[in-house]
Parts: sequence; structure tokens; C-alpha cells
Amino acid sequence: MATPECYACGKEAEFDDLPPRECVVHDRLWRVAHAMDTAVGGWLVLLPRRHVTAVHDLTDAEAAASGVWQVRLSRALRSVTGCVKTYVVQFAEAESFAHVHFHIVPRMADLRPEHRGPRVFELLRRPEQERLTADQADRWALSLRAHLHEHPTTQGPDRGR
Repeated sequence: MATPECYACGKEAEFDDLPPRECVVHDRLWRVAHAMDTAVGGWLVLLPRRHVTAVHDLTDAEAAASGVWQVRLSRALRSVTGCVKTYVVQFAEAESFAHVHFHIVPRMADLRPEHRGPRVFELLRRPEQERLTADQADRWALSLRAHLHEHPTTQGPDRGR
């Protein structure tokens, strides 16, 4: 059940009209968005399409699909961004963001030490002039979408749009 104060549920309610940055790809259980207010191109957020506030409340199908999505998105990020690894993080604690979501962050080889590990979240708090614009996030989303469609998985989540 969606809740009106939930950012993710609000976007789900607008699903058919979402820009690429809000729906990179999806299946019946999960939607992938590009993170907002980030200085990192390719920072993705994996969101269940129903309202759920704790990982232990995911269905078995959602849990299985989330793992496949995390690996699939990490592989796509490596191919598209050239990152050396990805960080996968889940907290869902911020106000209006209690909806379970997984951050899948490309960790570039030249990432400064002060931004490595959990400190990467400092790159969500940069001054506005350092953040990606909506158009830049849409371009990242479209590039990742194209890559994911060119390299579909043979098992796991349904292919997104």
C-alpha cells in the first residue's frame, strides 16, 4: 500500500509520466532511478514498486529479484562508467525516504579517499553547482538503459523498458 508522504510511492503513482532519471529500467517488482542531488553520474537507486519499509518485509520474490538487480546494475555501471567496483548500500532512514531502497554507486578508481566507503554519501550533499542537472541524470539513465537492453540477463528480473 502506497503512502502519500513517501517520495518513492509518489513517483510510483506517476509511473507512466516519469522522466528517464526516475525510471531507468523496471520490472513488475522493482524500479531503478538515478539518484537526485548527486555529484556522481550513474549513482542508481533500486526501489521496490510497492511500499515496504524494512528489508525483512520483502517477499521472497522481491528479495531474489533485488539480488539479481544489484549484480546486473553493478555490471552495467562497470561497463558504462568504468568503475572499479560498486557500493551497494541500504538505510531507508531519511524523512520521506523510509521506503526500502538500495543505493548502487559506481566507485571510480580516482575517488578521493575522504569519499570512500560510507563517506561517499557526502557526494549527495555537494553544493548545487557540483550536482548533476536533471538533463545530465537523464543522459546517464538513457545510457544505462541502452546498455541493459543490449545485455539482457537470461534469468532473474524481467527486462525493463
